[in-house]
Amino acid sequence: MLQQALDFREESEAVFALLDGLDDQDWGRKTQFKEWTINDIVAHLHMGDYAANLSLQDTNAFLDLVKEFTVGRKQYGRLAFTHVWLDGLRDRALLHRWRTFSLEMAERFAAADPKKRVQWFGPDMSVRSSITARLMETWAHSQAIYDLLGQTRTDTGRIKNVVVMGVNTFGWTFANRKLAVPTDIPYLRLSAPSGEIWEWNRSDQENRIEGSAVEFCQVVTQVRNIADTSLGVRGGTATRWMAIAQCFAGPPEEPPAPGSRFRQV
Repeated sequence: MLQQALDFREESEAVFALLDGLDDQDWGRKTQFKEWTINDIVAHLHMGDYAANLSLQDTNAFLDLVKEFTVGRKQYGRLAFTHVWLDGLRDRALLHRWRTFSLEMAERFAAADPKKRVQWFGPDMSVRSSITARLMETWAHSQAIYDLLGQTRTDTGRIKNVVVMGVNTFGWTFANRKLAVPTDIPYLRLSAPSGEIWEWNRSDQENRIEGSAVEFCQVVTQVRNIADTSLGVRGGTATRWMAIAQCFAGPPEEPPAPGSRFRQV
């Protein structure tokens, strides 16, 4: 069984538990993420899951969806097309559709060959990377909901998957901006939610990032500005990376402005 698929399932279930108690009026509340509503975020997650599942099961059907999405995005805009694609499905009905689908999808990915290559909107990737990316998106986008509701997430060792994506996309962050990729990737020393220490790369006192693994994940997924964390960053390369870190595919995105993303009370 592919562990990342099981972690995706557990992360999705944690988000479902958060959303299941919402009142009807909560679905239209705007978050700090581009003023997307809670309904918008669930819609986005569901379409992403649907696309990833299609890439696993039927390459030709996935490529047809890419064409449909490309045309729809130009005609309506990305988010608006997502709602067109959902044909009016929203709020609690959408929540339950998303949950049912994510559970079924997790089972399919758990049984798949982790090394199998699957198509995506950008470069293709392995099955393991595909489901890890879905976990990352679920974790990252749900942060805006936790913030809006004034809730503090209880993180677990599942976020190690997000840390690994952050580390693996060090070069991508620079290359995606047409910048030279530094050869001196920083040393990471991060505290896991359990208190365990996670380390990556060669120990270096002058080029390092240390602190909370959760906050590192928040920076590489761009749900927090580095200035709004307590991460210790030392050295030119580490500083440059944390200023523009981006572990997700797509064109370069700017991190949120300092102070613009926070847990509301």
